[in-house]
Amino acid sequence: MKRPHSLLQKQFLTVSALAISICAITSTLHAQENSEKSRDSEETTVDSGDRASDDFHTDKPIVVTAPFLEELNILAGTSSLSGDRLTNALRPQIGDVLTKLPGVSTTSFAPGASRPVLRGLQGARILVLNDGLGTIDVSTTSADHGVTVEPLLLDRIEVLRGAAVLLFGGGAIGGAVNAIDKRIPRAVPEEAFHFDALTSYATAANEFGISGSLDVPLTPNFVAHIDGSYRDSGNLSIGGPVLTPALQAQQIALAAQETADGNLEGAEEALEFAELSDSIPNTQTETYNFGGGVSWFGDGITLGASIGYLNSDYGVPNNPNVSEEEEEEEEGGEEEGEGVTIALDQLKIDFRGEIDLSGAFEKLRIRAAYADFQQTEFEAPGEPGTVFDNQGVEARVELVQSEKNGWRGASGIQYSYRDFSAIGAEAFVPPNTTNQFGIFTLQEIKTGKVDLEGSLRLDFTDSESQTIGIDRSFTSFSAAAGIGYNIEENTKFGLNLTRAERAPSPEELFSDGPHLATASFEIGNPNFDTETSYGGELYIRIEQPNWQLSVAGYVNIINDFIIELPTGEEEDGLPVFQFIQNDADFYGFEVQGSAALGKAGDFAISIDGVADYVNAGLDDAGPVPRIPPLRLLGGIEAQSDVLSLRAEIEWFDDQERNAAFETETDGFTLVNASATWKPLGDKAGVTLIASANNIFDVVGRRAASFTKDFAPLAGRDFRLSAKFSF
Repeated sequence: MKRPHSLLQKQFLTVSALAISICAITSTLHAQENSEKSRDSEETTVDSGDRASDDFHTDKPIVVTAPFLEELNILAGTSSLSGDRLTNALRPQIGDVLTKLPGVSTTSFAPGASRPVLRGLQGARILVLNDGLGTIDVSTTSADHGVTVEPLLLDRIEVLRGAAVLLFGGGAIGGAVNAIDKRIPRAVPEEAFHFDALTSYATAANEFGISGSLDVPLTPNFVAHIDGSYRDSGNLSIGGPVLTPALQAQQIALAAQETADGNLEGAEEALEFAELSDSIPNTQTETYNFGGGVSWFGDGITLGASIGYLNSDYGVPNNPNVSEEEEEEEEGGEEEGEGVTIALDQLKIDFRGEIDLSGAFEKLRIRAAYADFQQTEFEAPGEPGTVFDNQGVEARVELVQSEKNGWRGASGIQYSYRDFSAIGAEAFVPPNTTNQFGIFTLQEIKTGKVDLEGSLRLDFTDSESQTIGIDRSFTSFSAAAGIGYNIEENTKFGLNLTRAERAPSPEELFSDGPHLATASFEIGNPNFDTETSYGGELYIRIEQPNWQLSVAGYVNIINDFIIELPTGEEEDGLPVFQFIQNDADFYGFEVQGSAALGKAGDFAISIDGVADYVNAGLDDAGPVPRIPPLRLLGGIEAQSDVLSLRAEIEWFDDQERNAAFETETDGFTLVNASATWKPLGDKAGVTLIASANNIFDVVGRRAASFTKDFAPLAGRDFRLSAKFSF
């Protein structure tokens, strides 16, 4: 049962009214100061050249389309995915979309729930943004919770690190992932309408997806947009056994014990679990998303708003670590082949405004969003277990400075409010509210061959749970600085330093209860202090006409690192996981490069590669759990205006550095190939993509995943995609 939303609605209406008022007042002043100034055409058209440049193996400065500095020379480095590469990488969850970018892995909990992992860090340390604002869901609450970003509707995804991340949050120690859609139009189409469509099919899960969007200029200054998507998939096919050999042996031993106890039915179920192969039961997904938006482009001012609804139903892989005692406590138990399923939905309202200014400041940008989110975990078909209810408001106001003598920057304020509750037998987190207010600035200076970058952020966070009578307040200060030296025009090396402070999340503070979807009894600590990271990165980037190379080495020393570790005990038939604070050290490297080999007829032949590695340990407590191993990726491409061919090999090392009670992860190798065909020519707006992934049908398990031991990656998967734009 949902709580009344009057407070949140009032907050959102207040923020929206304030934003509109600021826009109106500033627009009036702007018109009075310079009534003849026309809107720069650059603000109402999309730079097709930059949007088309989606090769993440190069280090060209990108046009950052989030609401902050455009064409920002981010010294810490940025990866992006768009265009045909994004289409070929599409998967049900954003975490799985990004896995081939340097330094990126994913939680791979289930096809319907997968968050990005950046440099070994995940959860609340990674911000997942939708056009510069948080997704306002509960995906950081637990690994089994999906992210409310539909990849089928995205235009671009950016992975940000370093000083630029402080524009969005001081707690993003690992970085930020910014997903950009077109729901609030950014431009007035030159044609009578603009239509985009995408459809795809993949064999590994019998996955079908379709999306479409339409932009219509109702007047020369007013644009309306509608979009929608639908995705459906069955159980995920894999290349061999579902369980690891250790878990298979455990189930066989359990069957023997059940037989000795006279429980023949239990023994049969354990043996069937041990013999599961070729497909993971209960990994189906179904998602639909639709919405619309409008934008008005005036003289030096743009206002836009949108509303959207997302619904997603997905299964959670059956966990053999749930004890018999816990299964017996479930009403009626679980029938064979059934398991926990999750149904989530979100209604979201967004607002965006931008005003051209004069004088010391170039622009004023405003973003605000309200979301009503609900997630229900079904422990058996038709039997709701725990209901997670989350309403939130987030808003930011930002002033972009006019560039002067190579100095540019942006400063602003940000506010967020979250009202969360979990109702049911497994409500492991009590109802709580979180208020956060932040002040930030980012500055960049170019002086000759030297580039300087710095940012500061101050956050005030209050987390309260009235149910248990605890109210905690935190003040967090974060800072970052970078220096880059241009040896030549296309060669740069530099150093980035970061101090990032993060307030504990409500889950880390208040958790105390069973959570069947993750097969754990989770216990937090309301006395936690803030978590502070001191990071450094050395890099060199070279871009020559025929080859590019980027190498970075980094270290993060994190004081009072909050981590959830198994205690070896059981509560309510579930293993107990206790949140603790312990200092941690992360270090690693990332390498990416590409080189042109020459021409073969109409085809340009090139090779590219990525290598990344992270090592993470706790102070006197062993390795940090769920850390990705060394990964090498190499590819060769043949590109022409009409046809592009690619083959690649991605190798993962064994992960033998494991925390207590964590199993080793065997290495594996994926071989993939794809072909991209533009049958009507490069500019005609029709693209067909065929790909074969995991061609040799190997069993692969991600070390960063909670479910790696009983939920491998997809086996051999043939995918077909068709994209239309006109």
